[in-house]
Amino acid sequence: MICVPCYAVAEAGRSNGLSEGPIQPGGDRTLVATPLSPSLAPIELIAAQGDSDVFTLPTGAHVFRRGARASAIYALRQGLVELVGDNGVRTSYQPGELFSYGDIAWREGVHRSDALARTPVEVIRLDRLRFLNLLHNHPTLAVLLIGQQHDRLREQRSSGSRCY
Repeated sequence: MICVPCYAVAEAGRSNGLSEGPIQPGGDRTLVATPLSPSLAPIELIAAQGDSDVFTLPTGAHVFRRGARASAIYALRQGLVELVGDNGVRTSYQPGELFSYGDIAWREGVHRSDALARTPVEVIRLDRLRFLNLLHNHPTLAVLLIGQQHDRLREQRSSGSRCY
């Protein structure tokens, strides 16, 4: 599997934490590629936010219900969550995956699915505004989420194991 944001462009000594490469003949500066920190996994970025909520639920409990106000994004730390849409489509989520970002990003502000704990779960909840601020401060998070969705769609197409 290829991870697109494997390297960050860096310029050392600058206030933005990036590092500057050597000055080339003619005055041009080169940028040095450095590996991104492994802590940039989406779930870790969300967990690192001081105002995120962590909660546990037993098997069969609702994380949220269809039609409820969508005011947060959820990251699954442990267990399995299944989203059941109004058309009966079921999508499962595993530890490390985020869900409901579609509901808060471009929908009418309500959840389109029921989110059910299929095993005991530990979930991280981050408010919509805080999540959008996190995307602004860490734009590579959007690329990681697109990559997560791409992997999910590829797996669904090849095996049908994640959406049934």
